Amino acid sequence: MLVYYISHPDVVKDPTIPVPRWPLSERGRARMTALLARPWVAEISAVYCSDEQKALDGAAILAGHRGLTPIVVPALGEVDRSSTGWLPEEEHAAAARLLFARPAESVRGWETAAQAQGRVVQAIEGILLSAEEQEDRKIAIVAHGAVGTFYLCHLLGQPISMAFAQPGRDGGHYYCFDATTRQLIHSWTRIEP
Repeated sequence: MLVYYISHPDVVKDPTIPVPRWPLSERGRARMTALLARPWVAEISAVYCSDEQKALDGAAILAGHRGLTPIVVPALGEVDRSSTGWLPEEEHAAAARLLFARPAESVRGWETAAQAQGRVVQAIEGILLSAEEQEDRKIAIVAHGAVGTFYLCHLLGQPISMAFAQPGRDGGHYYCFDATTRQLIHSWTRIEP
């Protein structure tokens, strides 16, 4: 079984709305729609996502195209940053760097990277077991950049590190791995063909 892990693309950042409720922006929706031209999309038989609005929006585009209903897995959510909520871009970037540099420590009251990775690995392993029981051949998981990085580090047997993060700052990348062998087929690639 092949698994396509997709990080949601661009979002509407609004300090007056809780971060988990931020939707995809118009550009994010256009980029997610562009993903539908990828040849492998035609063979996706299940779409899983976190319960955050940006992931729900992305999963709805992909699943709707395939005539599927996204399967929501709350444990795929982004690092719990409710202690601070929205932060200005530079502050957020600095905190994120510390999160990855010190995975066992809480940054500004956030969930630690190690805690988040444990939650994410358990969630994805559960998804893989469920998909295997359904005899799915290709599945997609639509969630978040850091979440994907945590699982990718686990998959590669590497410590948590930003060295394995998706490139750029606008999201919208995916990687593929073989669920049977746990081998990475390819690393982060932009969603647009």
